[in-house]
Amino acid sequence: MMFTSLKFLVFFVGIFLLYWFVFKRTYKSQNIILLIASYLFYGIAEWKMLPLLIVTTVVFYFLAIGIQTAKTEKRASVLTTLGVIIGVGVLLYFKYFNFFIQSFSDFLNAIGLQTNWHTFKIIMPLGVSYFTFKLISYVVEVHRGKMEACRDFIAFANFVAFFPTIMAGPIDRPQKFIPQLLQKRTFTYYGGVDGLQQIIWGLFKKIVIADNLSPFVDNVWANLGDSSGSTILLALILYSFQMYTDFSGYSDMAIGLGKLLGLRIQKNFNYPFFATNIAEFWRRWHISLTGWLTDYVFIPLNIKFRDLGNFGMALAIIINMVLVGMWHGANWTYAVFGLYQGLLFIPLILSGNMSKKQKLKLNRWNGPQLKDALKMLGIFMLYTLGTIVFRADNLSQSWDVVKGLMDVSLFSIPQGMPKGGIMCYLFIIIMLFLEWRNRSKEYAIQPVANVEDKPIIRLIILDLIFLLGIFVLGNFGANQFIYFQF
Repeated sequence: MMFTSLKFLVFFVGIFLLYWFVFKRTYKSQNIILLIASYLFYGIAEWKMLPLLIVTTVVFYFLAIGIQTAKTEKRASVLTTLGVIIGVGVLLYFKYFNFFIQSFSDFLNAIGLQTNWHTFKIIMPLGVSYFTFKLISYVVEVHRGKMEACRDFIAFANFVAFFPTIMAGPIDRPQKFIPQLLQKRTFTYYGGVDGLQQIIWGLFKKIVIADNLSPFVDNVWANLGDSSGSTILLALILYSFQMYTDFSGYSDMAIGLGKLLGLRIQKNFNYPFFATNIAEFWRRWHISLTGWLTDYVFIPLNIKFRDLGNFGMALAIIINMVLVGMWHGANWTYAVFGLYQGLLFIPLILSGNMSKKQKLKLNRWNGPQLKDALKMLGIFMLYTLGTIVFRADNLSQSWDVVKGLMDVSLFSIPQGMPKGGIMCYLFIIIMLFLEWRNRSKEYAIQPVANVEDKPIIRLIILDLIFLLGIFVLGNFGANQFIYFQF
């Protein structure tokens, strides 16, 4: 039941009406209908794994209470460690266990020790990468004293299973999200308009741009041997836009749905294609994941390696980025992707610019000056080259792409066009223009804060234009969201 389907529209409208008109008296009654909706949403997608979600929620609920009420620091540390082990263990078993078995078996076979090991039939639960990270951060933050253990089980279960974010994030932090569930929510005019606007923007990016780029990109990757170097390069560039519009589109829709329910979800993208260095790019891309790993992996490692100077920082960054890559799936391609991204940080570290935020210099047309524009283009292309291994099924296929790019046909005219042709390119340009023009806003078409007091004719016209584009040019039902697989 995807956000882009008619089934989900009917589902959400029903929940919305119950939430605001039938169960509106107290936050507790709203939380009950919200939890029923979340479990129903997850159960429809994968009912066999619903017990796992519920059991882990119960376990971590009591673990956190045990950590807070522990009479000694040693006992609290033991319970926290147990929580981390359980969370990581669930993730490793369902997502990586077969990968480790197969990789170790391949290694033994490669050195002449023949094995006949078989992998297990393990079903990877949808959203496991997201809800396990939520649970781990919860017990860690309770142990650090950054928040109280939640005694309201319904509220805590909603934090874990909140249906707009359970499948593909963002990964909300417990100290920011749980308090919202423990207070009365009221529906506001601006909150409703803001939420609907963000949903429309997300739908536009997903259905009009991402899903129209997908057939062309998939076809090139399926026929690398028959594609010219220029066509492969074009597919790589368009894949970067496809992945961005697909995932940020999902995040926008999830955040917009949260706003319609009176809840604030963490921002997940901050116009990453306007970054002028790789550190800034990753501070803007998949913010909830990179922020999570920065807090719980990079900072502790950086402190541990601080006596090693720049080498220690580089080592911490590389380990962190390899984990960012591996978080996406059980494949060596993701590890190589993370390693590649980590190595891109080394020039920043050596130059002492790792933590410096670049202030953009604008030209007289309010665009970036040529120097900054070239930096943005360079970072985009460096990231795009990294997607060679990210998109590939295996390392061998990624090498086929590299060989294709080194062919003389790189200088020929690309073959084929994305679905929608020139219009698809035009919509990418429109998206980038709106994002640049409104880069100080949370998303590109966010209404002004005092929309209640001003005529909204322009807002209505803008929405009609986007909705017309969605219904006329949208590729409905063509593809699930890319990050569902992660």
